[in-house]
Amino acid sequence: MLTTEQFLFIAFGAALVSAFYAAFDCRSLFALFQQEGYAGGAFLKGYCRKRGIQRRRYFLLALCAFLLCALADVCFSFLDPVYTGAIAALAFLLVVFLFAYASPFSPKIPARATPRLVRLAVCFFVLLFGVSFGALVGLEYAAQAIGNPIVYSLRFLPLTLLPLVFPFVLCLANLLMLVYEKPRSAHFVKKAKKKLMESGCVKVGITGSFGKTSVKNFARQFLEKKYRVAMTPASYNTPLGIARFVNEKGLDCDVFLAEMGARHAGDIAELCDMVQPGYGVVTGVCAQHLETFGSLEKIRAEKGTLARRVKTCILGATCAEMKGEGSLLEGEDFAAEDVVLSAEGVSFTLRIGDERAAVRTPLLGRSAAEDIALAAALAHALGVGFEEIAAAVPALEGVRHRLEKTEANGVVILDDSYNSNPEGAKNAVEALLMFGGRKFAVTPGLVELGEFEEKANFNLGSALAGLDRVILVGETLVLPVRQGYLAAGGEEGKISVVSDLGKAKKLLSEELAAGDAVLFLNDLPDKYL
Repeated sequence: MLTTEQFLFIAFGAALVSAFYAAFDCRSLFALFQQEGYAGGAFLKGYCRKRGIQRRRYFLLALCAFLLCALADVCFSFLDPVYTGAIAALAFLLVVFLFAYASPFSPKIPARATPRLVRLAVCFFVLLFGVSFGALVGLEYAAQAIGNPIVYSLRFLPLTLLPLVFPFVLCLANLLMLVYEKPRSAHFVKKAKKKLMESGCVKVGITGSFGKTSVKNFARQFLEKKYRVAMTPASYNTPLGIARFVNEKGLDCDVFLAEMGARHAGDIAELCDMVQPGYGVVTGVCAQHLETFGSLEKIRAEKGTLARRVKTCILGATCAEMKGEGSLLEGEDFAAEDVVLSAEGVSFTLRIGDERAAVRTPLLGRSAAEDIALAAALAHALGVGFEEIAAAVPALEGVRHRLEKTEANGVVILDDSYNSNPEGAKNAVEALLMFGGRKFAVTPGLVELGEFEEKANFNLGSALAGLDRVILVGETLVLPVRQGYLAAGGEEGKISVVSDLGKAKKLLSEELAAGDAVLFLNDLPDKYL
């Protein structure tokens, strides 16, 4: 038998090894947590989804480890308990490392080693070490108190279930770190807010259920004809995202374009308080993020906050009820008229007020014309001449992964992987139909639509029915898509369901030929895998 000192020393080492392993294997959990903006509730909701790969991975690991260690404890029970425990520990390590090697999970968006994530990882490591060490000591003394030889030989078996608590320990670590992070983040945002208030630049807020990033990028290109322009990069559309840009890059500009995202009531008001925009754009409203808002009316009310907070607001066609003094409504005050789609781009008549010009862009899809019109109306409201705007349309550059067209080995590839809303999906399929040859579509369906999710995916399936090949990626979200496809007359032999994007690409490599066109519609966030 081990002395108390010897046991505590071994328990300390075992807990240290467990914590190191967990910190290493949980890199994907850190990535998911970061993608959720360090919101523990949203992270756990995504982790506990029915089809969650990470949850199933950890359940399988715990099950395999439990069974193998139980087998080792029983088979070697005739040995001294110290040796039996050592054999079981080796069996556990074997399962862990085999599992990590055979079943890796690489998130699409890897974790960025930001200072906040590093602090969270350290706290997680310390907590897990404490949990492991406490469990080892507690199980040892509990088994000794019971005094049953069988119980004593199996005393450490519950530790094999440790992977099941990794996500919850991570949430606890985040909760503890909020004591430090909340004041720090508030100071970071306050610093940026002060810079924004002191800057003499014109501030523009851009929100909506779809098209925010595209409109922001088109507006920048129009406005640069006359002004120095700064804009939040990519989809930096939260208070911390905007604060990071302002604090790091500064506001040495005439016009600042701030994209504003919203998942909950009050988000736009918070962003308006921070940025203090004088101008705004509401691109449109649909069921995107209905999962967190609960109703379309609440989404409309939230987006409308920007229209009420600025002196001039450019409104998309679905925002008529938001129109007030100083607002410009698409279709009434400006528009993309006589839109003609083709595989080479979009031609349309750009109208602002009474001025009209026939323009053409190599960008694809009806949404390109609508987004250009919104951006043009904003630029015109800020003083850029109509002729300058119309002349700039042919040279406009699109945003990556928004109906981005490339070609490889004679195959046209339409990358619309960033799109995940019903309006964008409809436009993407319409654009695909402009191409000759066989037409393929790869999609996992649409998410974050709440009660409309099933109907929206059914409608998406109906829209895909005329294509030559449809490949659905996933297990549960794609079922309504398949049902809609078949109900609309789609052929059973032309639709396949695969478990992941890698398998979809393998199918494509076997079937695509020069002259074909393939659309990649939506790329699910890691939490939906």
